[in-house]
Order: sequence, then C-alpha cells, then structure tokens
Amino acid sequence: MSSSRRTIRFEDAGRRFNARVAGLALRDGHLLIHRAVHEPFWTIPGGTAELGEDSRTTLLREMREELGVEVSVGRLVFMVENFFRFEDCDWHEIGWYYLMDLPRTFPFLANGRTVHEVVDGRNRLEFKWVPATRTELKRLPLPPVFLAERIENLPGQVEHIVWDDGVL
Repeated sequence: MSSSRRTIRFEDAGRRFNARVAGLALRDGHLLIHRAVHEPFWTIPGGTAELGEDSRTTLLREMREELGVEVSVGRLVFMVENFFRFEDCDWHEIGWYYLMDLPRTFPFLANGRTVHEVVDGRNRLEFKWVPATRTELKRLPLPPVFLAERIENLPGQVEHIVWDDGVL
C-alpha cells in the first residue's frame, strides 16, 4: 500500500476500529471463503475501506488486489456492527456485505481445495469454495457466525445486524 492510502482502521487503548467490506461470491451452491494461512479461521473475502473510498469501490479494489479479477458488485445484503476479540484486542468493526459475481474464468473446485493463493502485504491468503449451507458453514471457524444461519435464506433487503462473536 502506498503511503498516500489510508485505511479506515485505528487503535485506541487496546481497542481497534475497522471499516470492512466483504463480498459473498456464490457459485453452484458454494461460497468463496479465504484466510491468512497463519490464522485458524476463515472469512468472507474483502478488506478494509480506505479514507474517501465508498464501500463498492473498496470491494472492487480488494478483489482486484487479492483475486486478480474484476468482479461485479451486486446488492448490499448485510450492514454489520461486529464486536469480537482477536489477538488480545477488542475489535469494533463496521461491515458491508455485498453479493458479488466473479468471472466464470475464476477457478472453481467443489471439493474444498484451495483454488487461489496470493501474498497480500505480510499475509499469504488462500481461497476455496465450500458448500453454502448452514450445516457446512457451522463446521468451519467462519466469523461472524451469523452468516451460517442466514446463508440459505439471504434477506431480500439490507439487514442491519449487531453481532458479538466473542473470542476468536
């Protein structure tokens, strides 16, 4: 990241605030997830918004950087106030979760194997497709965990959620 780009993340007295944008990519009954390989949990692909950048632009930029493709950003599904503890820090995160379509050329494997890897800063990220069912997502460490409950019946309009995941 260049020095002129400022992410919307700050720390204050052992607490962190983060503005995150994520994309729900669904294909053939599967959801694309990713993780930094050193972390024990998976997340929905996305990243931190930058100052002066709207949430759709953030998602487009993050997918270009992480997946190397142009995505189509669909409708906003969830606005989430997410509270959790991670790396000995209490986090307060505002999240925008959009539907997004990936180009058909983006790799797809239904067997849960890694389909894409990239180095993003100091993190090596891996991406894979998993069945988009409540049962399968509940088996994974996939915060915020409300996603597993709602994945099979996404709301027709934006849903505002206040969620406390507790400790990761």
